[in-house]
Amino acid sequence: MFAQFDFDVIARSWVYLFQVGMAFTLQLTALAMLGGVALGTLLALGRLSGWRPLALLCAGYVNLVRAVPLVLVIFWFYFLVPYLAAWLVGAAEPVKVGTFWSALITFTLFQAAYYCEIMRGGIQAIPRGQMLAAQALGMGYWQAMGHIVLPQAFRNMLPVLLTQTIVLFQDVSLVYVLSIPDFVGAASKVAQRDGRLVEMYVFVAVVYFALCCLLSWLARQLQRRVAIIR
Repeated sequence: MFAQFDFDVIARSWVYLFQVGMAFTLQLTALAMLGGVALGTLLALGRLSGWRPLALLCAGYVNLVRAVPLVLVIFWFYFLVPYLAAWLVGAAEPVKVGTFWSALITFTLFQAAYYCEIMRGGIQAIPRGQMLAAQALGMGYWQAMGHIVLPQAFRNMLPVLLTQTIVLFQDVSLVYVLSIPDFVGAASKVAQRDGRLVEMYVFVAVVYFALCCLLSWLARQLQRRVAIIR
């Protein structure tokens, strides 16, 4: 099998794969991570809220999203977002959102459910006495959360957040079903053009394996550095 392995197709294509495919993958991963963490934090605060309707609404959203396959959500938003945008702006025709924005909205909303549970666990891990002490000093709920609880929760959960981001990095490859030129999509184009599917997909697998191993190692190192000794 490997006697006929064509390394030359990799040598000819790796610049295109990284400049176009990997650049898109990293861009979508970073933006979806930032949006997912922000929305996930709000969802976590909503789930911990004393106002029961808000807590039930946030819990329902999280449980619904986590029970649906990601690839199905990608298709939903790809076809649904243009109609939702048209409804919001009052347009007669579906708004052309574009595959990038459709994918970004999808991954942000989907990953927010997972980041929510990570942040909720981090917030609940902070001793309740710290919140009570902050309130005793005259801080309001949001002041105590912003200055006391959330900074510690982020520090405790940073390695787990990075691990979830590695999962997000892998999941971004699913945009291939929308013919978006991410790393897998770009490799697929080269493979079909040159008739070298084995070489391209082996190269993609090796790159993903190397990057995910490196990121996992960084997450473990970060965990040792930021761990709070109690």
